[in-house]
Amino acid sequence: MAELYAPPTQDRGVKAQVQRFGGYLSGMVMPNIAAFIAWGLITALFFKNGWLPNERFAALIDPMSHVLLPVLIGYTGGRMVHGQRGAVVGALGTTGLIVGAPSPMFFGAMIMGPLTAWLLKLVDGLTANRIRSGFEMLVDNFSAGIVGAIAALGGALIVGPVVRIFTAGAGQGVRFLVEHHLLPAAAILIEPAKVLFLNNAVNHGVLGPLGIAESSETGKSILFMLETNPGPGFGILLAYLLFGPKSLRPSVPAAMAIQFLGGIHEIYFPYVLMKPSMVLAAISGGAAGILTFMLTGAGLVATPSPGSIFAYLAETPRGGYFGVLAGVAVAAAVSFVVGSLLLGFGRLTRGGEEDEL
Repeated sequence: MAELYAPPTQDRGVKAQVQRFGGYLSGMVMPNIAAFIAWGLITALFFKNGWLPNERFAALIDPMSHVLLPVLIGYTGGRMVHGQRGAVVGALGTTGLIVGAPSPMFFGAMIMGPLTAWLLKLVDGLTANRIRSGFEMLVDNFSAGIVGAIAALGGALIVGPVVRIFTAGAGQGVRFLVEHHLLPAAAILIEPAKVLFLNNAVNHGVLGPLGIAESSETGKSILFMLETNPGPGFGILLAYLLFGPKSLRPSVPAAMAIQFLGGIHEIYFPYVLMKPSMVLAAISGGAAGILTFMLTGAGLVATPSPGSIFAYLAETPRGGYFGVLAGVAVAAAVSFVVGSLLLGFGRLTRGGEEDEL
C-alpha cells in the first residue's frame, strides 16, 4: 500500500529525487494514518484540558505516541524494503530505538525500519540458493531473529543517540534565533523540523524551558507559540482539500479536525512530505503568525500541549485573545495561499495529467 504514495520514478532530476524521498517518508506514515487519528481523538477527548478529561483513558496517550506509532512506522518502512520479513525486523529495530527515548521517535523509526530491513535483505541475498532442502524455514527464522536482535541493540546504543544529537542540533539552532531576537526567522528551522516529526523535541526540549523562564517574569511568553501554532497546518490542509489530488481530498476533513481541534499536528506532516515544496507554505505561515504575535504583544501562560485551538484559548491570559487568534488566523491564511500556489490551484499539469504526489 505504501507504494501508492511514492512519486513516479522516471524523472531522475534533483526535484524528482527530493520528491521521491518525501514520498518514501510519507509512505511510511500514510498507511498508518488511522492510528494517528485514533491517537488524536483520544488525546483531544481525554487529556487534562480535553473535552472529556479522564485520567484512566488519558493513560493511553503516551504509550500510543512513544511505542505504538513509531513501531507501526518502522514496520511499514521495513515492509516497503523487504516485504513481511523486513516489516518484522523493522519493528524489532524500532523497538530498540524507542528504549530510553525522551520523546516519540517518529523520525528515528523512519530510519531504523528501512535500515534493518535492508540489512536482512543483504543477509537473505547471501544465503539464497545455499540452504539445504528442508532447512529453509529454520534458517530464515534464525537469520531474521539475529538481525532483528542486533538491530534492536544497535537502535538503543547507536541510532537513538545519533537521532538525539540531530534533534539537539536543530534545537540549538532555534535557541540561537530566539536569543538573537530573530523570532520570525525561527520558522525556517522549526517548520522543517516539525514535518520530520521533531516537533515535540523542539517544543519541549528548547522552547518550553525558555518560555517558562520568560513567563515567570512577565506572566506570558510568545515562545510557547512558535511551534504549537495550529494555523500553518490548518492552512496547508485546507489547500489540499480545495486544490490537492482528488484521491487525497476525502481524507483531509478528518485530518483538519484532528489537527486544529485536537492539536495533533503530526496528522498533516505526511501531506507536506508528499510534496516537499509545501514546507515553504509551512514556513511562510509560521513566520507570518510569529510576526503577528510580536506586533500584537501576544503570549501564552504555559505550553499548549497538544497545540489545539482549545488549548490555546485555555492558556491565553485575560485580555490577550485578539493577538492569539489573529496570529493563528494570519498563519492559516498565509500557509493556505502559499500552499494553493504550490498546488497550482488545482490546475492540470504535465501535459494534461494531474501532478502526482
